[in-house]
Order: sequence, then structure tokens, then C-alpha cells
Amino acid sequence: MSKNLICAALVAAALVPSTASAQAIPAAVVAVVDLDRVTTDCTACKTASAALKSQVAALGTRETQLAAPLKTEGQSIQTAINALGGKTPDAALEARIKAFQTKQQSGSAELQRQQQQLQRNQAYIQQQIQTKLGPIYQQVMQRRGANLLMETGSTLATAATVDVTADVVAALNASLPSLQTTAPPQAQQPQGR
Repeated sequence: MSKNLICAALVAAALVPSTASAQAIPAAVVAVVDLDRVTTDCTACKTASAALKSQVAALGTRETQLAAPLKTEGQSIQTAINALGGKTPDAALEARIKAFQTKQQSGSAELQRQQQQLQRNQAYIQQQIQTKLGPIYQQVMQRRGANLLMETGSTLATAATVDVTADVVAALNASLPSLQTTAPPQAQQPQGR
């Protein structure tokens, strides 16, 4: 029995240093960054945001340009159909209806392509920003002596002394003087796969 107690004591003594060394984690030095402010305050971000707003406005204008003549033509066709009193449209009216539907589909496809391009542009801008932010986070943390960086929105409260947003914005302005606001064309998908 005493042999078992001695063995158990030796095993316990051997485990104590490894348990203590496993607990040797440095204290957390936390910094916070407001990503909303970063993306609205950086110079290139402001310029890119203005360019995207312009693209959205151009899309709205194009939608209006396409809709107005289609509305007029659609009303004209509907008036002609109503005048038939339930009779079958003649070949000329059928051709007008078919041409109208083709214009509608073409306009819808054009607007959809432009909307998709706008979404790709937004994603491309975000990608460029995120690519630059990773190394910036590390630099700012090292400079400030932090070993943990959190987004301000993930915290309940913070002191102003741990906010590194201004440092991140300044570093982003230095490393990202401009952003490309038009995404490159999508790669063509291989056919038959």
C-alpha cells in the first residue's frame, strides 16, 4: 500500500510542473478597432463609396430609360387587345406582342447583368480592403503591445485608450492610396462539365 502511495505521489509531483507550465499563458492585452469607422474614414474607401453610389445611380437611370418606352408600348398593346373584344389578335399584333416581350426580356437581362456587376464591384472593393487590413492589424497590435484585437461591435464597453481605430485608418491610408472600383471580368466557365 505504501508503495502505491509513493508511486502516486511521484506521478503527482511529475505532473505539477507540466500543469503549471501549461498555465503559463500571458495576460491578454486587448485592443479594439471600429471597422465601420475604418471603412468610412479611410480616404480610398470614401472615394470608392462615391464611385459605387454613382454606379447605383447610373443603374437606376438606365432602369428608368428602359421602363418608360416599355410601359408606353405595353399600354398600347393592351389597348389593342382590349379593342379586339376577346377575338384572336392578327399577325401584326402578334408580332408587336412578341417584339415587346423580347424587349422586356432584353431589358431585364441587361439590368440583371449590371446589378451583378455592381455586386461584384462591391465585393472586389471589400476584398482589396481586407487584403490590406490583415497585415495592418498585426503591425498595429505589435506597435501597441496588444496580443488580442477585437471589433468594437463585439464588446460591451471599452476605454478610449484601447481603441486603435485611428492607427488602423492611418496605416490603411498609407498602404492603400486608391481602390479599383470595377471588378475584373468573371472567368468563363468551361462548357460541358
